[in-house]
Amino acid sequence: MTIHIGKTSFSTVGRVAGFAFLFYIAAGITSMALGSHSPLTGLLSLLQSFSALMLGVTLYALTYEQGPVLALFALTCRVAEAIQYGESAIYFSVASLLFSWLLWRGRLIPTLLAQLGIIASALLVIILPFQLVGLFGGSTSWASSVTWLLWLPMLIFEVTLALWLMIKGVKVEQRIPRTVESS
Repeated sequence: MTIHIGKTSFSTVGRVAGFAFLFYIAAGITSMALGSHSPLTGLLSLLQSFSALMLGVTLYALTYEQGPVLALFALTCRVAEAIQYGESAIYFSVASLLFSWLLWRGRLIPTLLAQLGIIASALLVIILPFQLVGLFGGSTSWASSVTWLLWLPMLIFEVTLALWLMIKGVKVEQRIPRTVESS
């Protein structure tokens, strides 16, 4: 299966991904600020789920050529994140790690930005399971200052990436398709 996206469409997909990142963050933070008793919380959670799906699809389209299997697995994690209630953060962090890796591998965004995404995501992939069993600050509750510290690098990465994708887009001319050559 090959995905063909023209230069204009590739830029558009990047901008849609940037918007989806910002919308996802805004819906999530607003939902947390309102608390579980607000009638808007359910709607915001639904919108956040759709944003996660949109991110999965757009990032898959951007990174497919860099590693189709990893891109598909990352998309699958985004889908699991969107439908998973409870501990969806692990699916989010695995998808973010894989997409960051593929963005770095294809040199689609600045190297330092991609590396920040890899590091922030890997930190979450490693520490979130320990938090579930009560280590590293215990609860994954947003009331915990440790939770905020763990997620701060990811927040910085995602906001910066979103703005980069919306303003600069991806480096279309420098995309490096990964193919297996037969001998």
